[in-house]
Amino acid sequence: MRKHAFETGEYYHIYNRGVDKRKTFLNQYDLDRFLKSLVEFNTKEPIGSIYALSFEKHRFSSPTTKSKKLVSIIAYCVNPNHFHLLLTPLAEKGIEKFMHRIGGYTRYFNEKYKRNGALFQGRFKSKHIPDNNYLLRLGAYINMNNRDPFGNPTTKLSKSSLEEYTKNIKNICDTKIISGQFKNQKEYSKFALEAWQDTPERKEALDMN
Repeated sequence: MRKHAFETGEYYHIYNRGVDKRKTFLNQYDLDRFLKSLVEFNTKEPIGSIYALSFEKHRFSSPTTKSKKLVSIIAYCVNPNHFHLLLTPLAEKGIEKFMHRIGGYTRYFNEKYKRNGALFQGRFKSKHIPDNNYLLRLGAYINMNNRDPFGNPTTKLSKSSLEEYTKNIKNICDTKIISGQFKNQKEYSKFALEAWQDTPERKEALDMN
């Protein structure tokens, strides 16, 4: 049992890594498939599998259905062996249902690479975000995760929501709660870089290891 329930109106850092720190995304298709699941499975309505939706590229730019979402995704980062999500639930047990659905990636991975067993280190980890300052800094950390000081990915198999905050790109995230606190994209970019540079001293406190 988790020590806390996920409450609507509250924000949570959700994260996990590959078992034994193994890589969980071996190529671009794997990465795209996981990102696809963040969009397609974020609905209260059952939709079947990614394969049933044929994984067409044109479907990636918009949600599968106009039905209500399970969660609001504020920021995300997917790296070769771990991921970070900043979520707030929009429905009862929204986070639990959403994470259960995207957990189907393990089945996809195991079938593709002819393996058995767990892919991630048990159930996903979670931490409640207690205040706005933490929310802003965590969002910046996630957006800048695995980025260099210029905002460029340090590996090809890494993708974050940074461009949704710094460019006119709308794809997965609801950016309003964070971006609405900055004058413009340039001001946010400056903040994100400064917060990222401060991360080494805050990793333990923010449970980001």
